[in-house]
Amino acid sequence: MQKKLLAQIVAATILGTAALGASAQNAAVVNGKPVPMERLNLLKQQIEERSGQALPAEMESQLREEVVMREVFAQEAQRRGLERTAGFKNNMDIARQTILIRELFLDFEKSNPVSDAEVQAEYDKFSAANSGKEYRTSHILVEDEATAKALLADIKAGKKKFADVAKKESKDPGSGAQGGDLGWANPSSFVPEFTETMIKLDKGQLADAPVKSQFGWHIIRTDDIRTAELPKLEDVKPQIVQELQQKKMQQFQEELRAKAKVE
Repeated sequence: MQKKLLAQIVAATILGTAALGASAQNAAVVNGKPVPMERLNLLKQQIEERSGQALPAEMESQLREEVVMREVFAQEAQRRGLERTAGFKNNMDIARQTILIRELFLDFEKSNPVSDAEVQAEYDKFSAANSGKEYRTSHILVEDEATAKALLADIKAGKKKFADVAKKESKDPGSGAQGGDLGWANPSSFVPEFTETMIKLDKGQLADAPVKSQFGWHIIRTDDIRTAELPKLEDVKPQIVQELQQKKMQQFQEELRAKAKVE
């Protein structure tokens, strides 16, 4: 529903309500043709689903006028014979197919809900993959080994501060602006070469030599180490349910496609 249109028809709604003799089961009667209340209710439901919130009570009359205007326009299109055009028929075919597919997917989701057992299993899998230690690491990324070795030597000798070098020299703009800080992360978050060096360092320790990866040469420092903090199941359950629903839907679609005989 367009706010501009609704704003334009508020006055017409107030003036025209008394003249529209709608029965209890109809939202209105337009040119002698009843407009069922179900149509208004469905439009309201669609608006609320898109916006994610209930339609304010003061918008009810505007919504009713929207339904009335749709009927007026539809009747005029029918009067002009537009239902018989090829464009209308083709668009109706596509619209019918789209709605039918939507109903199919809704029916599948209703018939195949994500169970608590499935959520628990997915959470357990996530916990197993992310348990153990987390590392807070800083790095300086440069393009060549010689530059990396020279900068590392200056840092070790106390000639330059790690954070200052990272801000000025690092090719990683995100961490560079933070003095090289990469924040807390699981070891699996990094490329293998980086992780292998990082996990061998003690808290506050700087790697003895630069490390080469696909991104360039890293000067690595492990700033802190802690036991991984995992979110509680109830906090991540909505996300897990959504992901599992998407996986089920994708599998359902792939199975239908595989069964189809396409020539």
